[in-house]
Amino acid sequence: MSALGLRIFDKAIQDANIWLDELMKMLDWDDKKRAYRLLRSALHTLRDRLQVNEAVHVAAQLPILVRGIYYEGWRPSSPQTDYKHAAEFIAAVESAFDTDPNADPEAAVRAVFTLLDARLSPGEVDDIKSGLPRDIRALWPST
Repeated sequence: MSALGLRIFDKAIQDANIWLDELMKMLDWDDKKRAYRLLRSALHTLRDRLQVNEAVHVAAQLPILVRGIYYEGWRPSSPQTDYKHAAEFIAAVESAFDTDPNADPEAAVRAVFTLLDARLSPGEVDDIKSGLPRDIRALWPST
């Protein structure tokens, strides 16, 4: 029997923990709550920068619990953000850390992009990057 009674729930938690563990390892962090806050903020900032159709395509490739985090609070009818520069994008992600800023916020964003680059299909990553300005796209590992 599964810990929560349904294997799909156990798998969703396991998959989300795998993503958080990978992110923590990349950043040499030992705080899962902090890694969650980074992943959530980066996903929301990315989602809000993409066109609605592309944002939905990204979500389709996320693990179910991460997908729920991604969609949390989303208003697809709101205008997308217009960040053109990496510094603006990084600042938006870093706003989730207002009381405990990251020592290297750019490295934190790059780690999330590295995780997405490894976990999403190459075609989806290409689609995401093509929808971003060059300066933000440069934060991806394979650019």
